[in-house]
Amino acid sequence: MYRLTKRERETEIWYNQTNDPMQIRTNDPKLIRKLTALSEEFPELCQLDKVEENCGYFFIVDKKRISIHVTRPYSEERRRKQSEWAKEYGMKGNRHQG
Repeated sequence: MYRLTKRERETEIWYNQTNDPMQIRTNDPKLIRKLTALSEEFPELCQLDKVEENCGYFFIVDKKRISIHVTRPYSEERRRKQSEWAKEYGMKGNRHQG
């Protein structure tokens, strides 16, 4: 079996604005693990449809389970304030002891 490079590992998402479920085809191992776990725990919301060698895994997923999050870039001021906060409180929000 041919091993895909990271550049060749694609994810395609097909959906429309009706209540139909989404179709997802992916070669991304992390996404495959997440969707497989979702399908095992909630088979009514996510199903593995088929697996094709080098074409990927095909899932049918309830549209309410997938979110595409678009963010704007942070301003320099916001980045500076967050950096100062992180230096003072650390990654978990705890004050440094010492």
